[in-house]
Amino acid sequence: MKLRRVLVANRGEVAVRIVRACHELGLEAVAVYSTADRDSLHVRLADHAVHIGPPPAQQSYLSIPSLIAAGTTTGCDAVHPGWGFLAENAGFARACEDNDLVFVGPAPETIETMGDKIRAKTTVAEAGVPLVPGSDGPATLDGARALGREIGYPLLLKAASGGGGRGMRLVGDPGEIEAAYRMASAEAESAFSDGSLYVEKAVVGARHVEIQVLGDGEGGVLTLGERDCSIQRRHQKLVEEAPSPALTPELREEMEAAAARAVETLRYRGAGTIEFLVDADRRFYFIEMNTRLQVEHPVTELLTGIDLAQAQLRVAAGEGLPRTGRAELRGHAIELRINAEDPTHDFRPAPGAVTRFRPPLGPGVRVDTHVFEGYVIPPFYDSLIAKVIVWADDRPGAIARARRALAELELDGIPTTRELHLAILASDGFRSGDYTTGFLAESWAGLGLAAA
Repeated sequence: MKLRRVLVANRGEVAVRIVRACHELGLEAVAVYSTADRDSLHVRLADHAVHIGPPPAQQSYLSIPSLIAAGTTTGCDAVHPGWGFLAENAGFARACEDNDLVFVGPAPETIETMGDKIRAKTTVAEAGVPLVPGSDGPATLDGARALGREIGYPLLLKAASGGGGRGMRLVGDPGEIEAAYRMASAEAESAFSDGSLYVEKAVVGARHVEIQVLGDGEGGVLTLGERDCSIQRRHQKLVEEAPSPALTPELREEMEAAAARAVETLRYRGAGTIEFLVDADRRFYFIEMNTRLQVEHPVTELLTGIDLAQAQLRVAAGEGLPRTGRAELRGHAIELRINAEDPTHDFRPAPGAVTRFRPPLGPGVRVDTHVFEGYVIPPFYDSLIAKVIVWADDRPGAIARARRALAELELDGIPTTRELHLAILASDGFRSGDYTTGFLAESWAGLGLAAA
């Protein structure tokens, strides 16, 4: 079907990104906003804007009836959920379809399958994708103990529903498992209304590497290389780069082939990401699939020249994929997430007024943000305020360009993670390319910042 008007069911940098993609395709964009976001950039850029509630997300950006009403009353053809909030909510996708709104994303059934960690593992295993050894389904405390005796420690307890590090605990030995299990289950219940946990072997010294995919919903697949997301804090990504310094061309091809098999099996529609752990012996294991666009998708866009947000909209309109197979990769890209947080005080959130904002410019530099000088960052939402993404012919050139871009970035009035990123880029561990998901904890003392 031909799309004409799209409801952008998100806020901030996410909404700005999708509004721009709509405009470049000749589509009208309808923004939604809470009272706290009345003067936000996405509201200014959109063709129309609808107030959907007070600042708390549960009463605005997570309110399915309010979003559906905004879409239907403004005559939208489709809803783009962006990432975060309701992007991986099968109930929202189904509500869109029930109200004759095209959901720009996979089918509700696919979201349900891949959102359930147990069903997701079963599905990809049937496609021949390797799994981390662990439980076949939700595990009781006694079951987790038995599995620990069978496969050995350390173990990871993980929420069966949801992700983002919530409901996750690392268990180093049998004496820790009871307390860790109870805390993880309680956290999962609070976050996802499901306290069930599954158990898997903790892969020590691992890299977190994800494969970007596009599917047409009929079995057609385009894989777009990988992103290395190993620089993390408490399972939250800070730096992403591509290609991964850890992969050989042969391993990259093998991982893309595995991701393609999973997408074909699912008959997946739209953009998604298959996430893997890669161990020290370059064996890879499926973690999960994110059935949406990722925060770090610009890294892939710079390497492939393919606009993923536009590709989502084209697939939703029935126009198919830009091509199938494997996308060609060129050069090296790095993304740095600039958060309104104070790294010297345990990454404490830092809402407040931006008194000066001058983004970096020049060749190979892209800044995705909703911030402008005078903007007041509200305390109600995610702390991500900008993404600085750079591209160069090779990795040393990309690192040099990233350092230059951050040095030019002026963002005053609030603490940010800018200095942390400069320290990471200058560190021997990052520059060598030989780092793991434990990088930040292991390197913190040498980064010259206060205790995290």
